[in-house]
Amino acid sequence: MTTSKPDFIVPDWPSPAGIRAAFTLRAGGVSAPPFDTFNIAAHVGDDSNAIAGNRARLRESLALPAEPVWLEQVHGHRVVDLDSQTSRASLGPADAAIARSPGRVCAIQVADCMPVLFAAADGSVIGAAHAGWRGLAGGVLESTARAMKAPAGDLIAWMGPAIGPAHFEVGEEVRAAFLAADSGASAAFTANRRGRWQCDLYALATRRLAAMGVTAVYGGGWCTYADAARFFSYRRDGRCGRMAALIWRDSQG
Repeated sequence: MTTSKPDFIVPDWPSPAGIRAAFTLRAGGVSAPPFDTFNIAAHVGDDSNAIAGNRARLRESLALPAEPVWLEQVHGHRVVDLDSQTSRASLGPADAAIARSPGRVCAIQVADCMPVLFAAADGSVIGAAHAGWRGLAGGVLESTARAMKAPAGDLIAWMGPAIGPAHFEVGEEVRAAFLAADSGASAAFTANRRGRWQCDLYALATRRLAAMGVTAVYGGGWCTYADAARFFSYRRDGRCGRMAALIWRDSQG
């Protein structure tokens, strides 16, 4: 198989010195269809050798200081502090990670859900959260910000590629889950002709970040479903690979 070099989205945000971040795209790896080609996930049924090859390409291309810490994501709101973990086996299921020490690579795997990256303005702590609708409604962004133990006004956030509102149709139960805590969240839902709702994850995340005092918010505007050339999409394809949002501190930072 002939492959190109991996390509990435580099967040356009005012990250502090020494903080690096990237979002992987689907091209530039060695996985065969339907995981073609730069799948980094080990839980989707892809060949183990292809996954290992893609992860090696990831480390090399981004000059990562260590293997990313791959979480067992369950659409919840538990946060792990990577500085306090003695082994990867002890992590347990989690949907967010934070770190203060250089060399810890926080990683979130997605294929329609939204990854949200965080950094304190002084670069002292970083975080990454897996924010699909269940995680957003369950408070994963709030849990991540609390775990970082920095004033909310000193945090900056970047919303990575996710399914856009034109393609994210949900039922009334999803809308109700958000309106129960915030009646203003109704603005993120548009009724469609099927009696269901088009849901704007970016708008929901922005509201929840603002409610806790995080107003320096960047990113948004992509649609993983609509752009099959660059993004995996579970809703579009079903069986498919996963992309990753990564954030870390350089050892020299």
